[in-house]
Amino acid sequence: MVCFPEGGLGVSERHYGQSKEQTVALVKKGSRRIVVDGVTYRWRVRHKPTYCQSNGWGPLTFAVEDATVPGTVLVVETGWHHPENWFGLTTKPVVPADVAQAIRTALAQGWTPLANGSPFHLDVSNAGQTGEDATLASGLSA
Repeated sequence: MVCFPEGGLGVSERHYGQSKEQTVALVKKGSRRIVVDGVTYRWRVRHKPTYCQSNGWGPLTFAVEDATVPGTVLVVETGWHHPENWFGLTTKPVVPADVAQAIRTALAQGWTPLANGSPFHLDVSNAGQTGEDATLASGLSA
């Protein structure tokens, strides 16, 4: 079975007329606001796990976008399980400090939140093991 990291994050596609251009937007319901370096973003963790996340096959993911102009969505794949997995696997909550660090890392890697386009994927599941930057209290690192 193939599990897609962005599955069910509340990300919807919008089509403009006959144009082939696609814009993906984060669903506002259930999203939280965060200000990072003077810019306001919205972020969201899927409340109900996907089937793959429930079985422990897929990691917990969260999505981020600019709060003022929806553009490219950032999809962050963490290295831990969804809190509502069926087997009680060890997990950690996503806290605002993790989101802020992921935003800074994605921006450094080329994420352009105001541009239209496909979601930008950031995998931080192995970041703490490579010793790149200081690990945050919840385990997410740059």
